[in-house]
Amino acid sequence: MENFTPVPALIGGLLIGLSAVVMLATMGRIAGISGVLGGLLNNGSPDRGWRNYFLAGLVAGAALFIALGGDVGAINLNPFEFSGDIQTGVLVVGGLLVGFGTQMGSGCTSGHGVCGLGRLSPRSLAATMIFMGVAGLVVLIIGLAVGG
Repeated sequence: MENFTPVPALIGGLLIGLSAVVMLATMGRIAGISGVLGGLLNNGSPDRGWRNYFLAGLVAGAALFIALGGDVGAINLNPFEFSGDIQTGVLVVGGLLVGFGTQMGSGCTSGHGVCGLGRLSPRSLAATMIFMGVAGLVVLIIGLAVGG
């Protein structure tokens, strides 16, 4: 395995969990990205302020990481420059499928996997098992198809 960094990963996981707990305790809201963004895209949403701050914080956190000299290593800082033979159309279709899936599943991996499992939600457990199972299957199929 390359880039195995258990201590930073543990600290990051603890901070994500802490932020989810703080958000649920103080606002009664789930820190699922698709729900936060979906509510922001809904023009009739009365609570756009905190959603804007939440998403701005995600971008600012990444920028701060880079500004403080964080190891970006394999991270491509140009969002329109792809490595390998990945084609833009494939990425667009994949993104649309992910968006459709988050709507169909009433949430994303952060909402179900982090927040839902932390609340012992049976629906989130089922959703997370499906996310992970399909992800493993896709990796297997792609690995067999391209010999990876």
